[in-house]
Amino acid sequence: MPNRSRITVVGAGIVGASIAYHAARAGAAVTLIDADRPGAGVTANSFAWIGASGVRKGAAAALRSSAIEEYHRLETELPNLPVTWSGSLTWGLPDAAPEAGPGQEIVDAATVARLEPNVRQPPEWAIWAPGDGAVDPVGVTERLVEGARAHGAEVHSNTPVTAIPRDGTTVVLAAGVATAALAAKLGVHIPVGPSPATLMRFGAPPGLVHTVVNTADFDLRQVAPDRLVAAADSPERTLAAIRSTFRGAENVDLLSTRTAARPMPIDGEPIVGPVAAVPGLYVAVLHSAITLAPAVGRLVARELLTGTAEPLLAGCRPDRFGG
Repeated sequence: MPNRSRITVVGAGIVGASIAYHAARAGAAVTLIDADRPGAGVTANSFAWIGASGVRKGAAAALRSSAIEEYHRLETELPNLPVTWSGSLTWGLPDAAPEAGPGQEIVDAATVARLEPNVRQPPEWAIWAPGDGAVDPVGVTERLVEGARAHGAEVHSNTPVTAIPRDGTTVVLAAGVATAALAAKLGVHIPVGPSPATLMRFGAPPGLVHTVVNTADFDLRQVAPDRLVAAADSPERTLAAIRSTFRGAENVDLLSTRTAARPMPIDGEPIVGPVAAVPGLYVAVLHSAITLAPAVGRLVARELLTGTAEPLLAGCRPDRFGG
């Protein structure tokens, strides 16, 4: 990569912010640019479950399985990172069988009732992942940007990028769904498109939900004493499901619903790596961005500054699509 010490990161969502932070911390001269403010795009509308447990297969399986360890590392580097290590409970999914993967265990109804005491009818079994957690995605992004600035990075918010510089600076495209259009300006095809994700916010009584709860009806967690967030399809069905699942949820009410376009690579796996056809261009676009951002940021920064390929990113390269 030309001039590895000068890096421009396009996109200040959680992935771009993580790359900027790790590269600046490693000594690079970093510029971070975003058309809005950091974390304002799909990052702000993410359910933000750090669900690295149970990962068994896929091109990025090893990368995903490192996610929790990477978040714990980041907590030591950036004190007061807004992360909650509550664990997660999964039950009632279609065609699910009681089989635990790495970092998981099968628990009975009595254990579910202990972990989630407000569940009206604890399931016969559930999958408990005690190491899972969740984050305030905008809060984490802001801390990463603060960390990047502390190490000398320049940050330009509300600055739309209309062209990619070709001045010898390494350019990292980490702009979510906009990555494909930006790469196309250089004649590069990045097969990623928008995938709608709906996030709902509810008013709720304190202590209604204790873990990250994953069922056929919703992904649900408590984010404040009087607030829940849920990822699901229908606000009306989700509200009814919450009220029927938890005791004391009769007065839960819907506060807002927002659908955002998360970036989804065509094969579902992260697209991370240099673009051979355009020297100096690097792409980082992925689903599960909240979960993977600390790991991807650290590994990308190391690749850019050392020129050495990171094995955990081997299955994520753009050249797997050909062309």
